[in-house]
Amino acid sequence: MSPKIELLAPGGDVDAIKAAIIAGADAVYCGLDTFNARNRATNISFDELVRIIRLAHQYECQIFLTLNIIILEREFKTLAKLLSKLANTTLDGVIVQDLGMLYILKKHFPTLDIHASTQLTTHNIGQIPFLKKLGASRVNLSRELNLKEITEITAVSTELDLLTEVFVHGSLCIAFSGLCYSTSASVGNSGNRGRCSQACREEYKPTETGNKFPLNIKDNSAFFDLPALIDAGVHSFKVEGRIKGASYVHTVIDSFRKQIDGFVATGELLEDGERLYKVFNRDFSNAFLRGDLNQSMFIENPRDNSKYYALDKSNAISVVEIQDVEQKLSDEKEQIHASVFDKIKHLSIEKRVLSLVFSGEVGKPLTVTIKIKEAASTGVSEQATTEQTHVMHSERLLIASEKNCIDDSAIAKRFKSFNNAEFNLTQLSTDAIPQGVTIPFRELTALKNKIAALLNNDIPILAAVELPKLVRHAKQDQAVKLSLLISDESDIKLGEITDADIYFKLPDAYKRGCTKYVSFFQQNPGLIPWFPSVLIGKDYDVAVNILQQVKPKLIVTNNTGIANRAFELGIDWIAGPFLNTTNSYALLAMKENFNCSGAFISNEINRQQMKTIARPENFKMLYSVYHPILLMVSRQCFFQQSVGCEKPRIDNGCMLSCDKSTSITNLKGVSFAIDKQKAGYPSIYNNDQFLNTEIIQDLAQLFDGFMIDLTNIGAGDKESPDKAVLIAQFELLLNNSNIEQAGQLGRQANSLSNSSINAQNKLNSLVPESTNVQYHNGL
Repeated sequence: MSPKIELLAPGGDVDAIKAAIIAGADAVYCGLDTFNARNRATNISFDELVRIIRLAHQYECQIFLTLNIIILEREFKTLAKLLSKLANTTLDGVIVQDLGMLYILKKHFPTLDIHASTQLTTHNIGQIPFLKKLGASRVNLSRELNLKEITEITAVSTELDLLTEVFVHGSLCIAFSGLCYSTSASVGNSGNRGRCSQACREEYKPTETGNKFPLNIKDNSAFFDLPALIDAGVHSFKVEGRIKGASYVHTVIDSFRKQIDGFVATGELLEDGERLYKVFNRDFSNAFLRGDLNQSMFIENPRDNSKYYALDKSNAISVVEIQDVEQKLSDEKEQIHASVFDKIKHLSIEKRVLSLVFSGEVGKPLTVTIKIKEAASTGVSEQATTEQTHVMHSERLLIASEKNCIDDSAIAKRFKSFNNAEFNLTQLSTDAIPQGVTIPFRELTALKNKIAALLNNDIPILAAVELPKLVRHAKQDQAVKLSLLISDESDIKLGEITDADIYFKLPDAYKRGCTKYVSFFQQNPGLIPWFPSVLIGKDYDVAVNILQQVKPKLIVTNNTGIANRAFELGIDWIAGPFLNTTNSYALLAMKENFNCSGAFISNEINRQQMKTIARPENFKMLYSVYHPILLMVSRQCFFQQSVGCEKPRIDNGCMLSCDKSTSITNLKGVSFAIDKQKAGYPSIYNNDQFLNTEIIQDLAQLFDGFMIDLTNIGAGDKESPDKAVLIAQFELLLNNSNIEQAGQLGRQANSLSNSSINAQNKLNSLVPESTNVQYHNGL
């Protein structure tokens, strides 16, 4: 059994955090009104955070701050200021998604404990050493994993002295976290920026199976799986719900607290979990944890299911009976609400009252008497006021002087800043200092620093960090090169008509012990392996075997586990577009720690946001100009609720053999392609293809290469354009751009311009349903 089982609660606002604390949470995660992935939560201010930390620590509860979004270049100056402030609090940890933020935290803010967010899509053992090297102390695992997979990853984490977290209750995304771009592509609200519009909860036109909410799945609950998770070595049991209120948080955390404590004491599960149905829920499923992905995970109601659960359990039939059940549930909800707020109303996060009284005389040190008053929260019925008194002295003695005398203004100038987020400075007195005395002002500064350390629990105040100016390195080769992504072995022949680099996309899943791709790459050494985002369990093992056996000169990977293994093997690697790279510090993180040789810049950011990224030395910057727009990828099956499937549950055979495709249409009449390639995860794509020729004219000088995706993935039943013609038009655009960059236009200018316009028009006709709106909107 784990020596410490942490119950980690959500805190969307101050009341919810108080509710979590009083219910017995060991830790609470919460977010500020910036840099966090729950913009729809109320969130808290920095001043509130400081005081919440103090309250939580009175109850031996830790506070973790969510900074779990991808960061834009222009935000790092503001971010550094925030992190500098956080470093001078007693915050217990920060939860992070962005690789660039991981980089600056480790390099410049070593006192802040780093937790890897679930947005990093951690699902295989290779990703653990990757995150360890970037400074993470714990990892929140992907919610799609089963117990066997969690156990294997946790064993590796334990060896590397990393803790693991697992979500045990609350809403589930149908998509892998960090790999959902549904609302980013459709309405500009990126889940990677905390603005998810929850397309998975939307109503769609009835599918062939009659479902109106084909992407809506039940809430997660491992309430009865706690013993198995403890045996797996999981440290932290995390509850989702930062958008939920205090009543929800208290009910769920109190239920889990009693279940955990009861099991630890007796070895048995004593709670029945019925209270969990009294607050918001979409019914519950533990199918991911069991590894039993079936149709029962879906539910047609995306809103609160508590009423329907109560009605089903009561067997009410008549109108009167139904009304009685509904009224009883409503009364119970009101009672829960009243009870919770009665319990938390005495928990205080008021500022502590601070008094500074200065005194002294010639020939004696300057003395300051510090008094701190605070209302100590009892959580019962009243508040007890406590008072502390401390006395400090200057090192040097006061001397008589008519110049630079110590007076009210000299003291106020240096000490008024103690009226801050945590303290209400009610008295700053110099009445006991005689006129005409002085002391070196550096003594006042030293005295201020001693007081600051005292008020900061005897921890010295750290100086604010100003990030060093980034060096922007030039491209090694001015010419921009075309690259192709293929997944069909027959497309290797395209190499006969172009000198473009050719990436071959490897599948997400393999038969155990598969060696097919080892011989394939050995026979085609010119191909560059392209590894997918998600590689779980045996599929990761097979992918690593391909890497180890083939030992290619270069790979592209969207999976950090493969990136780490490539680094260990001395193989050059490029970060793929699904690593969500949006800033210079992410590039530095990968280059300096893992010898990364290049990266695809995220297609979520716009022209201006790209222009500010600084290229590291000897590093390539790449961008995909033509590809299907992935909206979400899931471990769950999209076909069960759309066109139906004769198989009751997903198994390994589904992954390897199914290649269905269909579409769903929302109430606005917009259709989305559901695509399942053989050996691939079920995915949903935008109806339009991404086609961006503007960037070739705008920013070719920033990039080493542009890629076009010729895999036909996401095309559904639409006819794909001729690949050879596509390649020819893109090559024409790039060749013209390279000539322009080289300044060799001369009398060719008009001819080149017309040629480029013709190529663009040809591409638009080849790909009539296309968009590059993300290139303009950005994040």
